[in-house]
Amino acid sequence: MSCTVATIASSPVFSPSRMPLSCKGSPETLTLTLAPHHIQAPDASPCSSPTALRSRFQRGASALRATRAMDFDASPSPPRPSCSSGGGSLLKRKRPARIDIPAAEAFAAAPAGSDGLGEVEAESARFSVYCKRGKRRLEMEDRHRASLDLRDDPQMAFFAIFDGHGGKKAAEFASENIGELIVEEVEKRGGESCSEIEEAVKIGYLKTDKEFLKAEESGGTCCVTALLRKGNLVISNAGDCRAVLSRAGKAEALTSDHRPSRADEKDRIENLGGYVDCYRGIWRVQGSLAVSRGIGDSSLKQWVIPEPETKTLKITPEFEFLILASDGLWDTVSNQEAVDIARPLCMENDKSPLLSACKVLANLSASRGSRDDISVMIIQLQHFI
Repeated sequence: MSCTVATIASSPVFSPSRMPLSCKGSPETLTLTLAPHHIQAPDASPCSSPTALRSRFQRGASALRATRAMDFDASPSPPRPSCSSGGGSLLKRKRPARIDIPAAEAFAAAPAGSDGLGEVEAESARFSVYCKRGKRRLEMEDRHRASLDLRDDPQMAFFAIFDGHGGKKAAEFASENIGELIVEEVEKRGGESCSEIEEAVKIGYLKTDKEFLKAEESGGTCCVTALLRKGNLVISNAGDCRAVLSRAGKAEALTSDHRPSRADEKDRIENLGGYVDCYRGIWRVQGSLAVSRGIGDSSLKQWVIPEPETKTLKITPEFEFLILASDGLWDTVSNQEAVDIARPLCMENDKSPLLSACKVLANLSASRGSRDDISVMIIQLQHFI
């Protein structure tokens, strides 16, 4: 866009009168005012000749044209108020339209390629479970198992939580097989001592791992299991799934997480020729896996073993409820906090609050930033005395 001088005074020097500048391509008119103190007398300097002043003005006009070219479009625009020397106002641009940015929750839909399994829940008078897929996961890798009235015995039951990694195959396989294999071993041995029961559980874990490796599937799974039989609670784990007991309102961890940061686990791995290192604050086996025990993980089988740690407890009246959960919960919620939150709901007679307690814990962990799958199971122990 070019700007030309519309009116110039005829005196040897510019007079302090107004000189309107018309801008081609725009209906606007700018008014330029030269104050007397900006003009030198004709004899004040050799540069005060009309030719010099005209040259100086043309250079200023060229700069004005360059500035105005950036402010206007090639397309016609609505007329704007002209600037005057008296008002001292500036040209105002129109405020752009407001952009509404959706809240983050709007993107919580399953990612492309997802298996569509976002939540799983189940409940009864004796237990409830709730599983929630982690953010940005294509598929839920957690699984659970709840088997009641085994061998037609209302006091015999099996519960478990499985936290898969590297896919869901190992967690699915373990959830479908480990319970039955453990019960078969218990019946086969026929013994009633704690050591015999714990050995049967161990064999069940090892058989599950062996059968899964035969399938030549990738990935692995951590697990925590609870076998209730004849008033006894048999708790086992391999990996970082955890069992926490509410004993008269006090939280008691019944398992210890199998992680490479544990001194005894680190020594075991190094004695077998492996190594443990820390990357970004997380200890890993062979620089890869953040757990030191589990089912599957064929490429790390020399160091990541399926052998569980097991303990047996006699259920007493002060045993209120048991929480089995994946590390998606325990990474952000402490043992005692979980018991304190769940206990008021677990003490009610209605089964729905039991499921509500599972959901409250899972959602609390997610709200604190957990991006992992979160699985929470709560078992009312007084039904198994």
